[in-house]
Amino acid sequence: QVQLVESGGGLVQPGGSLRLSCAASGFTFSRYAMSWYRQAPGKERELVARIISAGGTTNYADSVKGRFTISRDNAKNTVYLQMNSLKPEDTAVYYCHAEYSGYVKTYDYWGQGTQVTVSS
Repeated sequence: QVQLVESGGGLVQPGGSLRLSCAASGFTFSRYAMSWYRQAPGKERELVARIISAGGTTNYADSVKGRFTISRDNAKNTVYLQMNSLKPEDTAVYYCHAEYSGYVKTYDYWGQGTQVTVSS
């Protein structure tokens, strides 16, 4: 059974930091590209950060570059999102996503989401 379980969300003041974790199980984690998406109320879900299976290449949304860092530990089947200098506009539900493109089809899975609220 595939599971992606996010944790680490919460309420933080502007300028603060949070570290999100996503623990994966039920699939070969090391083969999958892992991403963090977020969805704010009334807005579409957007890609925040992505890291490829080997862990070397990362991509970020322009709005979080220089503030957020995505990383992964393939030995622990976990992906992280370190969020610094948080702003109120970072408030959203953050989702973990796993994707693997095989020869015939693409496999992808979503976590249940964790709420991040940035407010004074």
